[in-house]
Amino acid sequence: MSNSKKKYPCVILARGGSKGIPKKNLKEVAGKPLLEWTITQALESKLIDSVWVSTDNEEIKDLSNSLGVNVILRPENISADQSTSESGWLHSLNELEKKGLCIDAILAPQCTSPVRESIDFDNALLHFEKKNLDSLFSATELPDFNLWESNIDKKLSSINYDYLNRKRRQDHSKNQYLENGSFYIFKPQTLKQYNNRLGGNIGFYCMDFWKSFQIDNWEDIKFCEVIIQNYLNR
Repeated sequence: MSNSKKKYPCVILARGGSKGIPKKNLKEVAGKPLLEWTITQALESKLIDSVWVSTDNEEIKDLSNSLGVNVILRPENISADQSTSESGWLHSLNELEKKGLCIDAILAPQCTSPVRESIDFDNALLHFEKKNLDSLFSATELPDFNLWESNIDKKLSSINYDYLNRKRRQDHSKNQYLENGSFYIFKPQTLKQYNNRLGGNIGFYCMDFWKSFQIDNWEDIKFCEVIIQNYLNR
């Protein structure tokens, strides 16, 4: 339990279905199910008050219960591939409020980003408090990042820099950040008002670059395992 006066429940969305990797949240990654990495990190946080897993799947429910966390049963109509994360968070928020929980903000980590540490949750929550934010996203700094896009005619154009006037690496802006999808923090009223994880006074928490990788396909599992073995298990 947290010693903070603020109340920060953690809500983890974990559907049973997945297009890229079937039953992805239950796939073993570096020795344990993908979902377990996020649950463990949340349980090790010093500021998170309670941990909740929103799911439509019995196996995920059983795993969550075995790890000692609470389960919110997610209805089928918001558990499809096209269902938004916002619909899952709003449903969970409604269930938590029905239980009478006091909620200052929800920390919402994504299972597909196992490469992080519990200290990231705590530092982000402290930053959220200090800056009086309404919402926050985790990010990675990209000081040297040249982005291109291809139009309908396959013609390339540079987006965030002028390739005809290429700057030296050290002259690039140091104010470019990648929203890495690892986790979000938002106040209940922010989620309700905007039907969006981000709104109001938006901030970010900057993480080390090696924590920015996600698992979306089979190749990502092996890649993240290497990172876990060489960084998280140091």
